[in-house]
Amino acid sequence: MKLELKTEKENYSKSFLQFFGIFFFLTLIIILCDVALKLGTISRNHKIEYNCRLLSVEKSKPHFKKLSRLSNLKSKQQIWEFCREVIK
Repeated sequence: MKLELKTEKENYSKSFLQFFGIFFFLTLIIILCDVALKLGTISRNHKIEYNCRLLSVEKSKPHFKKLSRLSNLKSKQQIWEFCREVIK
């Protein structure tokens, strides 16, 4: 008959590895969320700049609506001033 005893060192090393595994996983999730938020901001800024350039070439109602939604500006005059600043 064979008798095995588990030592406390094995328990500590397993819990230590589990802790670092969870820590690594949470860190990875936080980094990926941060990257996703930054990409969303970059995408929004690109859409605003693109629509301002389109508006400077072709003054159409859909471009004003898109810019109004993206920039939370309501009047055409405010959108024009905003686009002048963006295009500079």
